[in-house]
Amino acid sequence: MSGYVILNGEVTDPDAYEEYKAGAQRVVAEHGGRFLARGGAATVVEGEWLPRVVVVEFPSYDAALAFYRSPEYQRLVEIRKACSTASVVIVEGAPAPQ
Repeated sequence: MSGYVILNGEVTDPDAYEEYKAGAQRVVAEHGGRFLARGGAATVVEGEWLPRVVVVEFPSYDAALAFYRSPEYQRLVEIRKACSTASVVIVEGAPAPQ
């Protein structure tokens, strides 16, 4: 089953965030991930969400965890924290219907 990294955040320094985005795209690809949603239009229909939503799919839950915990990504997390606020969750996908 796939694994997903879901980020909900708000960018506070767009120029600095560009450095994070460039690095994150590279590290996501190196770990077999692909972006499903990345900061496009979003309408909050329930609860409170920040403006930016990012969804990244990985081949498995373990692959998603390995990406997030990798030294390469953790260096980028420090950049992201300096130029945005965010909540991040890693979830396992549902099994395919039979």
